[in-house]
Amino acid sequence: MTDLAFSNLNLPPAQLSNLNNLGYKQMTDIQAAALPLGLAGKDLIAKAKTGSGKTAAFALPLLTKLNPRDFGTQALILCPTRELANQVAGEIRRLARYQQNIKVVVLCGGQSIGPQIGSLEHGAHIVVGTPGRIKDHLRKQTLALDRVGTLVLDEADRMLEMGFIDDISSIIKQTPGTRQTLLFSATYPDDIRALSDRFQHAPEQVSVEALVDNNQIDQQFYICQAKDKLSGLEKLLRHYRPDSTVVFCNTKEATRTVCAQLNRSGVAALALNGDLEQRDRDQVLVQFRQQSCRALVATDVAARGLDIVGLPAVINFDLPHDPETYVHRIGRTGRVEHQGLALTLFADTERYKADAICAYQGRELAFEAIQNLPDQPQALPEPAFVTLAIAGGRKDKVRPGDILGALTGNGGITGSAVGKIDVMDFAAYVAIKSRFANQALNQLSNGKIKGRKFKVRKLKGQTR
Repeated sequence: MTDLAFSNLNLPPAQLSNLNNLGYKQMTDIQAAALPLGLAGKDLIAKAKTGSGKTAAFALPLLTKLNPRDFGTQALILCPTRELANQVAGEIRRLARYQQNIKVVVLCGGQSIGPQIGSLEHGAHIVVGTPGRIKDHLRKQTLALDRVGTLVLDEADRMLEMGFIDDISSIIKQTPGTRQTLLFSATYPDDIRALSDRFQHAPEQVSVEALVDNNQIDQQFYICQAKDKLSGLEKLLRHYRPDSTVVFCNTKEATRTVCAQLNRSGVAALALNGDLEQRDRDQVLVQFRQQSCRALVATDVAARGLDIVGLPAVINFDLPHDPETYVHRIGRTGRVEHQGLALTLFADTERYKADAICAYQGRELAFEAIQNLPDQPQALPEPAFVTLAIAGGRKDKVRPGDILGALTGNGGITGSAVGKIDVMDFAAYVAIKSRFANQALNQLSNGKIKGRKFKVRKLKGQTR
């Protein structure tokens, strides 16, 4: 549809070309509703869920306002979690490619503040971070917000749920009153209205309902006794055989139990919950994104902000307590032009939850007894890739091309054996097809990346 073309917006020609190269073919619903207002400089309240394209909806307006020659912080994006902040920063860097030398800095807890201070000494056009760590830098006077022209509150409802209201308020007070404020929230409770009333100027409101597209996500419900859920989960995985899947549990203990059982049964699984140290959380997510792990077993809190492109399936091992959480979970599959699969196990005592989910979606519940599902005795194959961890990252001037060159040079492995490469501040991760993993490990361990030796190891988080 031509009315959804990015070319209809007041964007620089170089940005339009960049969007096309990045695969942005046409605007999503939230982008079509929010971008004209954002580009016009309006304050905005936008109701939209993760995966709706909201990052571009606020990133494109703020990028058009940047002065590349001014290394003062001109845009600030507040996020509830480090995972979401890193995800947002990564997408902004892609969208900023049409301009040279745009610096994006991530400021989050869970890592040393010293390197962050060092990075800020050289300036930053855009800062993305969590409220607690942003407040730490303001207290230390290592960050100044007096030149912020755009403030974004991403997943504002989640930040308020986590108790960040006082931190957010004190941060906003240090930004100019003339700033543009863009507030994005999956829900719109009274405390969001109160926050808007305090800090926004005549905001425009847009809302995009993100109920599941029944034609894009195949939802299957299976009733089984609570004691049979673990065997039922294995049966679902063997029958449907997704390349990768997120298995949702309601508690941290359940993620550990389910993950351990899957690994015992030969399914390469990793758990993601709030008990993990930040470094371990990063490595779990990297392995899942790089397809060196078949199942990610997670709680809703730990998976908040998780965005895996082309995720083929999600499984509800536990039914969530409210229908909106269910819709949020299954909305991680079936995105953009991909078909998705959502599988749910539930006991008879949970029938009321399933009924509430169907009423929320306005659809009839069709379910099957798990014992009636044809069993596939053949075990799932090992993941296609192994992840190698390199003890050097962005701060060491390491780039994806440097890692690829080190792997393929001097008679090394072929480029087709290399999968995704993720470079972080102090570490880098590269996916290698399983049969070439040891060769790649030797190639990197005995060679150099950009003329330097780095420690390299194979991540051990999966069954092999």
